[in-house]
Parts: sequence; C-alpha cells; structure tokens
Amino acid sequence: MRDRLGSYLAGWRNRKARPHVRGRLLDVGCGLNTFVRGYEGPGCGVDVYQWGDVDVVAADTSKLEFRDGEFGTVSILASLNHIPNREGVLREAFRVLEPGGRIVVTMIPPTLSRVWHFLRAPWDDDQRERGMVEGEVFGLTPRAVRRLLTTAGFQVVHEERFMLGVNRLTVAVKPATR
Repeated sequence: MRDRLGSYLAGWRNRKARPHVRGRLLDVGCGLNTFVRGYEGPGCGVDVYQWGDVDVVAADTSKLEFRDGEFGTVSILASLNHIPNREGVLREAFRVLEPGGRIVVTMIPPTLSRVWHFLRAPWDDDQRERGMVEGEVFGLTPRAVRRLLTTAGFQVVHEERFMLGVNRLTVAVKPATR
C-alpha cells in the first residue's frame, strides 16, 4: 500500500528544512533519502537500515567514516527520537561538521508521536519492517532537543513551529572555535 500521507508530510518537512542547508549535506536517519535527493548540492544519506536508496548503511551512526569537518550541514529530520544513542550521534555530527556548520533537526512532541505511530502503523514501513528498538522514544520535547544539541556543543540559532504547529524545526551551529 502506498503511503500518500507519509510522503506528503515528508515533502512538507523537507521543504521547511531545505532553506537552512549550506554546503555538503549529511542526512542522518535518511530513510528513503528524499531530502538528499531533493537537495541541489552534494549530499550523503546515512541510515542503520537500507530503505532502498540509502547512500551509506552504518551499524552505528555515532561512528561514521567521514573526515572531521567534512560537511557544511547535518540534518536529522523526524528521526532523532529513533536514534537510541542520541548523545553519541550528535557528538559525531559535531565532529563531521566544519566550523560554523549547522545542524537541522525536526521533531514532534512525545504525546503526538505516540498517537501518530499508533494510527499510522498499518502504512508505516518503519514500524512494519523494523519496529522500535531499545532506546528509541516517541518524539522529543523542544526542551529535550535543545538540551541534546547544547550538550553536544551546538548553539541553537533558530526554532520554529510548522505543519500546523505540531512539528518543530530547530537549527543550531557549530561554533567557529570551541
């Protein structure tokens, strides 16, 4: 069964995040890799599962085989809550970003995420094929996202609600010096 609603919402999320991308893009938890494929610059999609068009399948996205400072932007769209080792992955994102580079995160809150996952289970490939693993959570609050980013060394520079106010875009930068 084709997931029209999921595709529509992913497109909306991608359109909201894309203006914040600068330079070479690394999309962590890329899923179908539509964000990288829709970006006009160079990019790489990495995931722990091969959804069909993933550029790099990594056993652990907190240990990537990229050079320090290799990317201008790291994105984690609608997937930070699905990463059990969120702190390690954000430290790795910090490492692979160039000084002044940015991270772009989208996330829905926990209660909405629980309801959403329950209602969408019949159409959601992620739930049907892989399911939730230990350490994954249903959504993250804006406060939790900010805390995770600042703990990893980022400075939050932009936050906004979108998708009828239920989704949140957070942009943070890696300071030029630390």
